[in-house]
Amino acid sequence: MSTKSSSTISRRRLGQWLGAAALAGALPMPAIAQSLTRVRMVLNWRYQGPQGWFFLAEDRGYFREAGLEVVMDQGNGSGAAVGAVASGSYDLGFGDINALIQLVARGAAGGNTPLAISAMYNRPPFTIAVKADGPIKTPKDMEGRTLGGPANDGALKLFPAFAKLAGVDAAKVQLTNMQPNLREQMLQRGQVDGVFGFVNTIRFSAKLVGIDPDKDFRFINYGDFGMDLYSNAIIASRKLVNENPTALRGLLAAINKGLKDTLKDPDAAIEAVAKREPLINKAVEKERLIATLNDEMSHPELANIGIGDINDARFAKSIGVVVEADGLPRTPAPEEIFSRAFLPPVADRVTKLL
Repeated sequence: MSTKSSSTISRRRLGQWLGAAALAGALPMPAIAQSLTRVRMVLNWRYQGPQGWFFLAEDRGYFREAGLEVVMDQGNGSGAAVGAVASGSYDLGFGDINALIQLVARGAAGGNTPLAISAMYNRPPFTIAVKADGPIKTPKDMEGRTLGGPANDGALKLFPAFAKLAGVDAAKVQLTNMQPNLREQMLQRGQVDGVFGFVNTIRFSAKLVGIDPDKDFRFINYGDFGMDLYSNAIIASRKLVNENPTALRGLLAAINKGLKDTLKDPDAAIEAVAKREPLINKAVEKERLIATLNDEMSHPELANIGIGDINDARFAKSIGVVVEADGLPRTPAPEEIFSRAFLPPVADRVTKLL
């Protein structure tokens, strides 16, 4: 008797469970799974340590909590990221704000001009690396020499501005392009006299191929010649700015959380990069990450305005430097280039690094 009763209850419960499952399949899914906004973002370069905060934001669900599905692709240079957003190929980019200044000043993107919404690199990383025992000791020594870099490199694109400020006749400098993975070796072998790049990109890429950059190279930094510029920023398409400001606020809040997690646990950030690119040298990428935090993101203004914001007077001056040195047709207003409207509140931003 008890066996029959137990069997009946089991069948009844099974029927209830099956009915509930069928009903669940017919009902809408939870809002978080149904309403994710998919956006495509191009990074500044190949997967490296200083992108770990983006990947932590994704892996720990911060983008998803903001209602976003962010698809991140490797990039081909900070300047190229800006062009990719302007062309409509991507919704977002991690690119050089100075390339955006040039784009806006030339009116090259028409009504599709992107907007910088978070200035993450607040110190200029642009450099020309030369051999320590080579013929170039000062910028003037570049005349009559050959310098090279990847076609979309931010430092290469800013070379005319640097040359004007440093007293170099750019017409007397031979420029050539090379693949990013050949840059340091070509300099070491004497195939070029100097190479353009971000100082920490060159420094740690050199280490990965067995070159000691502190012994074999010398760096001529743009910042030492009056180019006190911001550099990499989160760049958003004008369409996204106009149509979905909520998504942009959620995006920056999520990235801010990823950056905070990176500062607490740099090793976790490197593991997140390795998840995308298992062949990275984790020790070198951690060193690159920490150097980027200390060098490219540590301007004294950080303590007052936090990562992502700009100093208005400093930014206006930097726009003027780029416009004058490049001979651009007009000087854009800062608000044509950058908006802080989507940033987290100052109290929530990172105001102190390692």
